[in-house]
Amino acid sequence: MSGIQLVMTILLMISAVVLIVSVLLQKGDAEGIAALGASTGESYFGRNKDKSTQGKLAQLTKVSAGVFVVLTLAMLFI
Repeated sequence: MSGIQLVMTILLMISAVVLIVSVLLQKGDAEGIAALGASTGESYFGRNKDKSTQGKLAQLTKVSAGVFVVLTLAMLFI
């Protein structure tokens, strides 16, 4: 195992742990189908969702998932 593979493997494991933790920390959608008529975009919290903790966790999940996929594909070709 070369040095590059070792570094990429460590980064892949870190991104996997961050992805798992960020998904587990997010709240579920409690409203589900019952809120078909109500739009969360109309409320104050719906407009400022990205600034909340849940919005930050969602962003962290997206970024860590992207890093995980890119590193996994890079490891495939190395």
